[in-house]
Amino acid sequence: MFEPVQLRSFLAVAETLSFTKAAERLGLAQPTVSQHVRKLEASAKRVLVARDTREVRLTDNGDAMAGFARSILAAHDSAARYFSGSAMRGRLRFGTADDLAITGLPRILREFRQLYPQINLELTVSQSDQLYKRLNAGQLDLVFVKWVAGAKEGTVVRHDNFAWVGVEQTVLEPGAPVPLIAYPAPSLSRKLAIDALEAEGRTWRITCSTKQISGVLAAVRAGIGVAVMPASLVPEDLKVITQRFGLPPVGDVDFTLIRNPLANAEVIDALTQAIMGRTLSKSN
Repeated sequence: MFEPVQLRSFLAVAETLSFTKAAERLGLAQPTVSQHVRKLEASAKRVLVARDTREVRLTDNGDAMAGFARSILAAHDSAARYFSGSAMRGRLRFGTADDLAITGLPRILREFRQLYPQINLELTVSQSDQLYKRLNAGQLDLVFVKWVAGAKEGTVVRHDNFAWVGVEQTVLEPGAPVPLIAYPAPSLSRKLAIDALEAEGRTWRITCSTKQISGVLAAVRAGIGVAVMPASLVPEDLKVITQRFGLPPVGDVDFTLIRNPLANAEVIDALTQAIMGRTLSKSN
């Protein structure tokens, strides 16, 4: 009923919210992409994409179709690889920094497993420095970690900056120690936050030490302190308070994929492309 080529064009539009960017991603002419979407809408007998001179957005039916399209294409591609004898197989030990799990990464991994059902994906969630040590020890094949911008070689998925985060009602008394919510040492965000405060002569105290991003967010939402996290990962119910209280800049950060050179390159390339090819938006 639904043609794969039309579904691919529609998904590219759904993910970029731009017919021009979708055409560039697919290597097609923009009129061709528009034609594919119109034909898909005709087959579905529904309007999937609302467009005017200012924006492109999905309708409710478009949101539903995007989910169906991913499932249909995953099944289509898996069947094509299986019957062509090219289905990718292997083991992939993947590690990700804890707070990157609140992005769209879980969705990307779910779709990756649907697309490559014969790849045995093993997931480890930890702090970046621990993942990097395990990678160098040969215990992981690919890690998705946070580093000071430019500090490590690898494939940079996103460049970001650290921000001080709190609730709207946050109050910091002048001259009082900054109440800091942080991961245990050695944590990149913890170290950079403390170094930045001490460089400006600001005192600080740890009001919550937690190993999980869920603990950091719970403590911030409870109003017992402030935390440092990548600006793009700040949930909508929390606020960036760097300027409000004159807190020092903490620095830039890269979200980086680093591979084990001795691991299965084909399998690693497949997951790298899946992550690089999707929008890694935060998940609130």
